[in-house]
Amino acid sequence: MTNQSVLKKVGSMQQLAFIRPVEYLEGRSRGMAGFDVKNGPLEFRVLADKCMDIGSFSYKGINMNFLSKPGLQGRNHYDTNGQEALRSIMGGFFFTAGLENICAPCTQDGKDYPMHGRIRTTPAEMQSHDCFWEKDEYHLRVSGEMREAELFGENLVLRRRYETVYGTRTVTMTDEIENQSFRSEPLMLLYHINMGYPFLDEGTRLYIPTRSVVPRDQDAAGHEDLFDVMEAPKDNEPEYVFIHDAVTSPDGMVRLAVVNEKLQLGLSLEYSAENLPYFMEWKSIASGDYVIGLEPSNSSVYGRPYHCEQGSLHRIEPFRKEKNILRFTVLDGKEEIEKAVSEIR
Repeated sequence: MTNQSVLKKVGSMQQLAFIRPVEYLEGRSRGMAGFDVKNGPLEFRVLADKCMDIGSFSYKGINMNFLSKPGLQGRNHYDTNGQEALRSIMGGFFFTAGLENICAPCTQDGKDYPMHGRIRTTPAEMQSHDCFWEKDEYHLRVSGEMREAELFGENLVLRRRYETVYGTRTVTMTDEIENQSFRSEPLMLLYHINMGYPFLDEGTRLYIPTRSVVPRDQDAAGHEDLFDVMEAPKDNEPEYVFIHDAVTSPDGMVRLAVVNEKLQLGLSLEYSAENLPYFMEWKSIASGDYVIGLEPSNSSVYGRPYHCEQGSLHRIEPFRKEKNILRFTVLDGKEEIEKAVSEIR
């Protein structure tokens, strides 16, 4: 389609695609700012007050994301208070863990590192959004900047941008992390992508090019054979976490997909592995906590204490930058799904 052929049929492109700033008005989400993004049948919501993470993600009205029992909410007083953080981890389609810790809370040298870190509840500054024609492509772009800093401590800046083009079903996220302090800093980063019902259901499959699947702990041990298929919900079942040795393609990307054959719907994820050498899978078939999480990371799921003991804590030097690219694509129909699965295999 050309821009003129489209504009002959619509008075405003907002009929088809838009980005709209929004603010929530009730409950624990009251006052939280975000951006509604619509690209034809693809819709998602960027939470500007929570690290520009993605809360909801749907296609043709079918919800594809997980939302935990605490529900949609903004920043709370207990977000970074040890295990109390579980009361504010809403999941959503995508949230960011880091930048000093990515896993369980811990205390080292008298300093507290909260569960999944502080960045996931950091509000964005320098927010911007734009929709524009570039030749015959209608681009939608939203961005923001988050800073994790402490007096006499770290000064890390995360700049995030989402881009999508009308008529496609791909969303590209680009992150740039810069150390603006005058000393080397630890940098832990884990991207948490969470699939939920009705897209995620019994029989939904995960396709990933993995050399090995290792259970994180005794709860996951013995369940490795079913790492790639979703089972029926089971009351009070513990979560499973699997550690994958994911295969990187020649172009430096890792490609995987989650597919619901009944709905003939899938979601593919590809990401640059240069700075994200680890991949974990979070699977919960627990009733009410029914989810698969995809977790590319620059650090192990065993967390900060493990890396400190091993001397392998990832660090970023003063005024150095690291760049990560994640690309989400909705797969619609048998042909697209089979093509994606074939490429992964």
